[in-house]
Amino acid sequence: MGTVIELFAGVGGFRLGLERAGWTTVFSNQWEPSTIRQHASEVYVRNFGPEGHSNEDIAVVAERILTTPCIPKADLLVGGFPCQDYSVAKSKSSARGLEGKKGVLWWEIAKIIEANQPKFVFLENVDRLLKSPSTQRGRDFAIMLSTFGRLGYVVEWRVVNAAEYGFPQRRKRVFIIAYKVNPFRSIAPASVISEVGVLARALPISPVVASDLTETTISEDPIDITENFATPRNESPFVDGGFYVKGKSYAARTRALSTPITPLRSVLEPTVSVPDDYFVPVAKLKDWEFLKGSKRIQRTHAGSGTTYFYSEGAMAYPDSLDSPSRTILTGEGGSTPSRFKHIIVDESGRHRRLTPIELERLNGFPDNWTQFGESEKLPDARRAFFMGNALVVGLVQRVGKILAEIQN
Repeated sequence: MGTVIELFAGVGGFRLGLERAGWTTVFSNQWEPSTIRQHASEVYVRNFGPEGHSNEDIAVVAERILTTPCIPKADLLVGGFPCQDYSVAKSKSSARGLEGKKGVLWWEIAKIIEANQPKFVFLENVDRLLKSPSTQRGRDFAIMLSTFGRLGYVVEWRVVNAAEYGFPQRRKRVFIIAYKVNPFRSIAPASVISEVGVLARALPISPVVASDLTETTISEDPIDITENFATPRNESPFVDGGFYVKGKSYAARTRALSTPITPLRSVLEPTVSVPDDYFVPVAKLKDWEFLKGSKRIQRTHAGSGTTYFYSEGAMAYPDSLDSPSRTILTGEGGSTPSRFKHIIVDESGRHRRLTPIELERLNGFPDNWTQFGESEKLPDARRAFFMGNALVVGLVQRVGKILAEIQN
């Protein structure tokens, strides 16, 4: 079976899904620059062991790989990397012609891809990547596609909502698959997107036809893209699914096939297993209800003194147990009332927050995956943060299975 390099590994969602699909991870990297204690890396090592794992800045790894083969060759490179600004600018002093790399993490990935030349690349990101930045919708993704093209890859992508494929969370992410050898050389882009591509086979959608496609020419020069990328009405040309080959992007609106839902109640622990501090005191319920409700509040701008109204629509309160959950966010942990945290009424009839185990289940991780052990307890808020950053393991497994079939 094929081998994997895992970047931005977090607590190991990619690895877990790919191992279930038969892949073997030979190198992993996880580094959180904003913290002294590297909890995510520690969780990763606790579950998978230290062999082949790197806990250092990816920029250091990417720079070292240019002079030393510090990462073993692999068939597949994966990563759920942060969404940043990927624009570039001309440099008078750099022989490579690029500086001002605001989206440094993408450029580090590109260096590693160039040095390692994997057969496949499988990346995950927030869906807004396809339409960022707001002033040049789609520019950042165009730069990514251009980079893949220069490195000799063709690319398919799709925005995937996990709930539409039978998972208990409405989590939307863009999946990006790149191939070093084009397996679709004689196949029409519409068929790649909705019939024969890896994403189409792993996560089926309704048919796409040629008339549905938006075709866009992507410059090979990232500086040119940064300075000149523009689309009619400033709308992203990458829609929510597509295929890129030889400088051309073909994109379309996609629709998942109907699948039975898995509700939030399917992941709940029995009430007797839930710690007391997860139940909301009756005196605090009004705070939760206010934050979840619609509101129109008059405010005054601190600088100009201008008066304006801040408005919010209502959110479900409490969260329905008969539907997939809302997306887990990184701020899910802690007992402070919040508009964005889940709050349910469980079998006891009391309001409560979701436990770390329930959050892990919503992403498809084994129970207590993010727990250190009996001698040292990782704070529940930190465990919730990890699940807010994680991906749905079952989706990765489905994509990994199709990639394995192509690999073999």
